Amino acid sequence: MKTLDLSSSASSSSSSSSLSSFFPVLKKIPLSPYLLTLLAPLALVAVLYGEEFFFNLGKLKLNPAPVVSTTDEKKTGKLPFAIGKTEDGCDIFSGRWVRDELNRPLYEESECPYIRPQLTCQEHGRSDKDYQHWRWQPHRCSLPRFNATLMLETLRGKRMLFVGDSLNDGQHNSMICLLHRLTPGHTKFIETTNNSLTVYTTKEYNATIEFYWAPFLLESNSDNAVIHRITDRIVRKGSINKHGQHWKGADIIVFNTYLWWVTGQKMKILRKGSFDDEKKEIVRLTTEDAYRMALKNMVRWIRKNMDPQKTRVFFTSMSPIHVTSIEWGSKAGGNCYNETTLIEDPTYWGSDCKKSLMRVIEEVFSESKFPITFLNITQLSSYRKDAHASIYKKQWYPLTKEQLANPVSYADCIHWCLPGVQDTWNELLFAKLFYP
Repeated sequence: MKTLDLSSSASSSSSSSSLSSFFPVLKKIPLSPYLLTLLAPLALVAVLYGEEFFFNLGKLKLNPAPVVSTTDEKKTGKLPFAIGKTEDGCDIFSGRWVRDELNRPLYEESECPYIRPQLTCQEHGRSDKDYQHWRWQPHRCSLPRFNATLMLETLRGKRMLFVGDSLNDGQHNSMICLLHRLTPGHTKFIETTNNSLTVYTTKEYNATIEFYWAPFLLESNSDNAVIHRITDRIVRKGSINKHGQHWKGADIIVFNTYLWWVTGQKMKILRKGSFDDEKKEIVRLTTEDAYRMALKNMVRWIRKNMDPQKTRVFFTSMSPIHVTSIEWGSKAGGNCYNETTLIEDPTYWGSDCKKSLMRVIEEVFSESKFPITFLNITQLSSYRKDAHASIYKKQWYPLTKEQLANPVSYADCIHWCLPGVQDTWNELLFAKLFYP
């Protein structure tokens, strides 16, 4: 079995929400020779996906970040749904990718009818399957095997909810496929959609696994679940209840929010008026201050609406993108297109992942009295430049002759093929849910 030793260089921790292994020792990037090649693909991503990635170049000289930690189960005792615990000294987020032809993938793309067309890479022309045959192996322990029957029995009569952007929808899609294929008889789901809320119901277990579109968590002018590619983004201050009313009653919630905050500009925060008013009161905050405002609002909502004795809350860290090939040692001008191998540098950290926002997460979560389990998927996903949807997805708009002649120009290096990396995210979620 082939093994790539791709480990986080930060220290290990057994805490379910520990961020102590989140920040590796980062390589310093000499910017001056590569300034244009760095900015061109980042600007391209902003045009294609509405996700702007313009960075303060003076801050791209990356230095090691401090060791931080977040709220964990030690504050409240045994967590709901736990049936055991992770062995001492085991940090399941620090490890390596192991080639596993026997046990991966956990399901076939063609066997899961619930995958979004923007994630069905085989159906849309990808010929290789190498990206499907990697398993995450923690250094000092092993991940418990994903047990779909246990998950569904636990969810019997309950509600599991993913809240956030399209990356969280991808993880939600992965969970549905895992539960569908890995249960005897292949559990069937009925899909219903109502504006921002997509619900998959299994009558056999009287359970729902849901996704709610809220890329900022707060109310914004990007809340339309279909039409939301808005460059001039505005977020309403203190407005989480607009969406939060639809989250009440969930037994397990998995939040994410990151990508939409990274615009390279100050965030517009609406204080008075509506988004469509010509005259409205808007203040501009730094990305860090705006992000802090949203997370504090989220934590406050959790405290008021979730019962720590009966419910669980997870927060998934940033999902890396791979749009600047020079950062992993390839020639300039490339991105994830045509990439079929993993990044082997264990200290690799892309410039799209902002450490300052991770410090905000630490600051806010450390003050939370409600236990929030942090799913640290960033480092392990950073090695996987091979596993993005790239050009192998449904294209929502006709491609131009120029785009067709240059696939790099429209490759999606944000989202992930299924089956693939996001199945591992759910294996980690499973481990932290049952064995914190």
